[in-house]
Amino acid sequence: MNYMFKKGFLGTTAPFFMDSVTLIVTFLPLLILLSILLAKRGRIKLHLFSQLFIFILSIIVIFYFEYGVRIGGGFDFFIKGVTISHNYVLTVLIIHIIIATIMLFVWSKTLISGLINYANGSLPGIKSKIHKKSGIRTFIWISLTSLTGIWVYIILFIFR
Repeated sequence: MNYMFKKGFLGTTAPFFMDSVTLIVTFLPLLILLSILLAKRGRIKLHLFSQLFIFILSIIVIFYFEYGVRIGGGFDFFIKGVTISHNYVLTVLIIHIIIATIMLFVWSKTLISGLINYANGSLPGIKSKIHKKSGIRTFIWISLTSLTGIWVYIILFIFR
């Protein structure tokens, strides 16, 4: 797993694993939006499978990221050389973690309720309006997670 800590490909001081995770997090809202468009076009099974795939991929990315951060030296290692105050960086990181945690719960709830309602025949159907609202809420939390993740990346690897 030494490749994880080699210089990344985005032209910053970030290691490979951080560039990879950031790239995926950056495009996550777009992937979700494409999946939502599938549902709007009536491609419900494809929407379901794409949501499951994106969710599972995201969980794998989270574990990959956490492994890289822990093995790579943790927050104290990655903050070395940053020109912005430690307290500011820590505050932004905490905000990101809170948003990402809420997003994971909201997304999980939307996905699980969607699967249950699809299986019992109420999606598409009587639960569609509720599911659509949950989907919009999930998309907003995913977008906020993406934006704050990019914010953390910029602070840690561009402002040096």
